[in-house]
Amino acid sequence: MERLLRPASIAVVGGGAWCRAVLEQTLKIGFAGPVWHVHPTAEGAFTTLDDLPGVPDAVYVGVNRQATIGVVAALRAMGAGGAVCFASGFKEAADGAGLHDALLEAAGDMPVLGPNCYGLLNALDRVALWPDQHGLVPVDRGVAIIAQSSNIAINLTMQRRGLPIAYAVTAGNQAQQGMAQIGAALLGDDRVTALGLYVESFGDVPGFEALAALAEELGKPIVALKVGQSDAAQRATVSHTASLAGSAAGAEALLARLGIASVSSLTVFLETLKILHCFGRLPGMRIASLSCSGGEASVMADAAARHGLIFPTLSDAQHDVLSPHLSPLVQLTNPLDYHTDIWRNKPAMQAVFAAMAGGQVDLTIVVLDFPHADRCSVADWITTVEAIEAAAAEAGQFAVLATMPENMPEEIAARLMAQGIVPLSDVDQGFMAIRAAASPVASPLPPVWPVAVLDRTRTLTEGEAKVALAAAGMDVPRRVSGVSRDGLAEAAAEVGFPLVLKGEGVAHKTEKGAVALGLSDVAAVLAAADAMQADSFLIEEMIGGAVAELLVGVVADLAHGFVLTLAAGGTLTELLQDRQSLLLPVDADAVRAALGRLRIAPILQGYRGQQGADLDAIVQAVLQLQDYVGAHRDVTEIEINPLICTKDKAVVADALLVKGTS
Repeated sequence: MERLLRPASIAVVGGGAWCRAVLEQTLKIGFAGPVWHVHPTAEGAFTTLDDLPGVPDAVYVGVNRQATIGVVAALRAMGAGGAVCFASGFKEAADGAGLHDALLEAAGDMPVLGPNCYGLLNALDRVALWPDQHGLVPVDRGVAIIAQSSNIAINLTMQRRGLPIAYAVTAGNQAQQGMAQIGAALLGDDRVTALGLYVESFGDVPGFEALAALAEELGKPIVALKVGQSDAAQRATVSHTASLAGSAAGAEALLARLGIASVSSLTVFLETLKILHCFGRLPGMRIASLSCSGGEASVMADAAARHGLIFPTLSDAQHDVLSPHLSPLVQLTNPLDYHTDIWRNKPAMQAVFAAMAGGQVDLTIVVLDFPHADRCSVADWITTVEAIEAAAAEAGQFAVLATMPENMPEEIAARLMAQGIVPLSDVDQGFMAIRAAASPVASPLPPVWPVAVLDRTRTLTEGEAKVALAAAGMDVPRRVSGVSRDGLAEAAAEVGFPLVLKGEGVAHKTEKGAVALGLSDVAAVLAAADAMQADSFLIEEMIGGAVAELLVGVVADLAHGFVLTLAAGGTLTELLQDRQSLLLPVDADAVRAALGRLRIAPILQGYRGQQGADLDAIVQAVLQLQDYVGAHRDVTEIEINPLICTKDKAVVADALLVKGTS
């Protein structure tokens, strides 16, 4: 990819407004090498590729989809470095599959971006293989951004937040070069500090695993904004697990597994990239905050509580440094309202700012909203900026936060970034970015298990599902399945009272009245059966002593792998929406950590002196379920809800199992 991304020569093949725009943008950004236009009739252009005075490193192919194939083949034959294919109508079109295959064959091992993409911008080397306006300016170092959407890429380049963008690359259809491969090439540039991904679909999960490993090795963090829903999520509708997991949970689980920060908006995406550019991954979410207003301090405190950020208590040493500079009326706390007594006093502000950074904090934030420069004086604010710059040079990692985006001027943001100080725009956006930048490093886990494409599925009865899970070592109740109405009395005597009666062949039994608990005699069993619309029944022992109920399930998500979901179970599943998702395979530590992140974790651990559940038994049950999926890759969906968790065991009280046939 070196010649394509960092070319010494460029050719533009094609006519029309789009190709003229590429030529204009190449000139506008100041590309230093030769730029050759190839078109049979355009004024000043070379008629054919054969007429060029040299072999181009990077070529913008702006002809129709049929002609693109021939141009790419000719470029490969002449030894060109790579091509951007602008035309659409390949694999994304109903009649484009054949053209897609032909393009790959024509390109061979010559790198190709697209098709159906705008191309690339390289602000480091002043390259613009780009058929439209953009907002990039030349930089010496900065972040790289890859987007599957060309329009989103344009919008991101127009940001006014001071973020230095080194590369903006669009991936389009990713016929040959996927986002992971492009990302690896960009991270290899020493001038790139961090990578941002706008992802519509992952596709190549092993490629992303390799990209994440490279990023970790190079110390260049990645942040991703994942949008859209996959086909796998839309078809997975049988169980609660599917509705909880789906593609969104699979994407979240993949990003977390790879140690890639995940955000949910373009603005937080940009704010996070600013932090990563200046500091890399933050070691934690401990912050210090300074403002000259109690109102601003309160806003910061409330936002930190919403987003889980931590204000460490000030040390005695910090008190000793702060006290001589501040009024006796100032309460020495974090967040700190330093009052206006030291406003305009640069040495005092510098000392106070540096002292707040001296504790065990990961980021020191000065709240500073700038006035309208065209109608107000900003002199005092510049004095404050100078004090922050001096304190940052002395004492650690600083950010300047404007409570509203419009109160952080672009020129101030650029100045701060040049000094290694993060300009944050908006309290909530800034705090979400801090949280994303402090995402944990990837866990050392094996590659994600791939999911096979299966044509048909079959839903097993609950009795069949429990037989399968029992064979995998899971704890299931004593039971008799496939019982007719005439056999209820005999089956009840075999299982023993109290017992549970369930109508077979019914998903979501509780909602549909197909389950009766705690039946203590045959008459109660027969009466319960009469109330159920079922021809076949499952009778099993009643499990008592529950500390909590969990949902444990796996959905085969073609986009990401086997998604394991742990959630509050029973009747609380939809009510609480309390879940954690992981990708298989996992280990015991990952399962235990996920259980600890559930909102019902205090109940599992023993709340207010109550007996807790047997966490070892829960973890073992999850790993046994994983073993079953590992041995039966035709599983498309499996749900245990509830897994009854007692003080000494974890029992499969209800199970749904869907298997595929190829």
